[in-house]
Amino acid sequence: MIGQITQPVSDLIYQLRALLEGLTDEQYVTKVPLLSHASIGQHTRHIIEFFLELDRGYDTGCVNYDARERDYSIETQRACALERLQHIASFILKPDKPLILMSDYSQGDKAPLRVLTNYQRELVYNLEHTVHHMALLRIGATMISTVDLPEGFGVAASTIKYRKTCAQ
Repeated sequence: MIGQITQPVSDLIYQLRALLEGLTDEQYVTKVPLLSHASIGQHTRHIIEFFLELDRGYDTGCVNYDARERDYSIETQRACALERLQHIASFILKPDKPLILMSDYSQGDKAPLRVLTNYQRELVYNLEHTVHHMALLRIGATMISTVDLPEGFGVAASTIKYRKTCAQ
């Protein structure tokens, strides 16, 4: 059961690592106009920090992506991002357990929303969140480099399956 979600997450982490290894340090921090002047590094930091927050939340029982720690060395140092991706790959295989997801959608002084969730569900969320950002990374990488990305890079698994059925 655990491998059903951890293997696809590991595969995405591997694809993201391959992208970063194919870029130069300069390309990693280049602002891409088509991405609202964000860099590959900024999107990568965002992805990594969500996984790191899930890991912290696993230990505390409470996940709050809004309150995640921002580590700007991840977005400016490609080697740092690669190291963090390796770290993520080393910790995602954990038993499922209940968690509380906290998020603040209010515009006042109300307490953050508390939602019951679990580790597996949050891994699914992080997988989908990563695919979304990888689609943007594909666009950015195409604009600033000649790195060769796999056909399914940044494409949801359901879309890949749908395309395969259409091709038959």
